[in-house]
Amino acid sequence: MPRVTTLLPATEGAAIPIRCVAPETWPRIAEALPPLAAAFAASSGFEAKPGRVALLPGPDGALSAVLVGVETGERADPFALGRLAESLPEGTYRLEGLPGDPALAALAWLLSGYRFGRYRERPAPKARLVAPDGVDAAEIERIAGAVAAGRDLVNTPANDLGPAEIEAAARSLAERFGAACTVVAGDALERGFPLVAAVGRASPRAPRLIDIAWGDEGAPRVTLVGKGVVFDTGGLDLKPAAAMLMMKKDMAGAAVALAAAEMVMGAGLPLRLRVLIPTVENAVAGEAFRPGDVLASRQGLTVEIGNTDAEGRLILADALALADEEAPELVFDFATLTGAARVALGPDLPALFTEDDALAADLAATGLAVNDPVWRMPLWAPYGSLLDSKVADLNNVSSGPFAGAVTAALFLRRFARSAKAHVHLDLYGWNPGTKPGRPEGGEVQTARLVYALLKRRYPAPRA
Repeated sequence: MPRVTTLLPATEGAAIPIRCVAPETWPRIAEALPPLAAAFAASSGFEAKPGRVALLPGPDGALSAVLVGVETGERADPFALGRLAESLPEGTYRLEGLPGDPALAALAWLLSGYRFGRYRERPAPKARLVAPDGVDAAEIERIAGAVAAGRDLVNTPANDLGPAEIEAAARSLAERFGAACTVVAGDALERGFPLVAAVGRASPRAPRLIDIAWGDEGAPRVTLVGKGVVFDTGGLDLKPAAAMLMMKKDMAGAAVALAAAEMVMGAGLPLRLRVLIPTVENAVAGEAFRPGDVLASRQGLTVEIGNTDAEGRLILADALALADEEAPELVFDFATLTGAARVALGPDLPALFTEDDALAADLAATGLAVNDPVWRMPLWAPYGSLLDSKVADLNNVSSGPFAGAVTAALFLRRFARSAKAHVHLDLYGWNPGTKPGRPEGGEVQTARLVYALLKRRYPAPRA
């Protein structure tokens, strides 16, 4: 069963209209309704308020139209109409009078229809949508498919998703688009990526570094780095039970990187794309790395371990060092990195860190435009002293309780110095409850944002 439905072509036969109504447009629309439909709308108490829905009968009693109240202005949710995908009865529908971007409305419809059905059957919604006029249906379906694939990875529990399974997903994606995929593991990982190896050493499921390369070698270089911790116990600094319940999603950064890569490759953007995924399980065993250990990194910096539960930045550090060796134009890293970012911004708004002011502004504006928002946080250099160590080049955690998201970003910045621009995205990777376009469960926050920015900066040649 497909993870999402598809849009129907505009040439599809008769479709039931969904008429979007706001307070200012409702009188005109109501006046134009057939008498039976107008009487039904009035008797059912329909009002042109956001979220109100009325199913209008035709002369034969069959559904003839749908009225839906919409919000306009800056508070309007571009995905609001997505909830109709689940609530409407079986049938074919088309949207009328959209107040916002029809592409986002169509995407929200498909994203709302996502189902994670690996362990029990979850039937997809039976309401189908005709592609709105002027919308590139194939593009919307590609994006929805990539998001669904990423959601599947995040939703899969750790007993069925380890480093080997993330490798399999990466190899499958690379094969689809003719990309090269290499994997470093075993002794080679110990030598070349010692932080990745140390974090994953205690698990019976071997750690690895996945490296995908795609596109013309002479094209602009863009690298995506995704944190792939398939489960995080906290290591010897063991998490409490309540904090461990959601740790299957600690590899959401890897899912975001793969989803964004699928969108880029599917669109054929003229890039030299690289995807780096360090993937491990942070387990507890006799070989686990310890608080107080001093570890070497790929870059050469030594790192004192102040807390084994700050493992994500360690594996990202080695991957960023590898990315930095070819000085790409853009490096994005995606990670479920700190609780401090969630305290500051909540689960829906990933934290954005970069030293490039113009790029930060572009990302913030693009996020709003595609309804995949971020919020910039400061890379406040003086806080770098909180990472000082008496025995190593730096500590993996700060010496105090403050600015945890900032100090984590400053730690990563030490390993990405040659890239023309480095962006760190600290995200939650999960929808705590169901909203239009965002069902409860795994989410690939910022994947659509990064794709939209790259698509605008490096447009694909016209066919």
